Amino acid sequence: MQGVVEVQPSFQDRLQNLEIGRLCRSSFQGNYTFTVGYHELSGSRMSLKKPLLVLKKKRDGDPSKLDEPTSSRVELEVIGIIRHRILFKTRPKALISSKLTFI
Repeated sequence: MQGVVEVQPSFQDRLQNLEIGRLCRSSFQGNYTFTVGYHELSGSRMSLKKPLLVLKKKRDGDPSKLDEPTSSRVELEVIGIIRHRILFKTRPKALISSKLTFI
């Protein structure tokens, strides 16, 4: 397993529609631009050696199965398969080069 990312339930509703930046694909399909705030990253699409699964944990809410161990009441559903990644090799480029001065 590569890693696990779990959101605490109190933050899950606030993060549901949170936009952290914009990911754009250029006319050439291998190049991507990711803009976060005033920073821009350029990257390229690469294939993964081994695909990754995106899983969703489902719990069985049947009260008649309370005697069984918890592992038998959990089901994993495959939501997606990740076959490619975007590799950003360079440092972020600043979109604003100097400080703004207010008059």
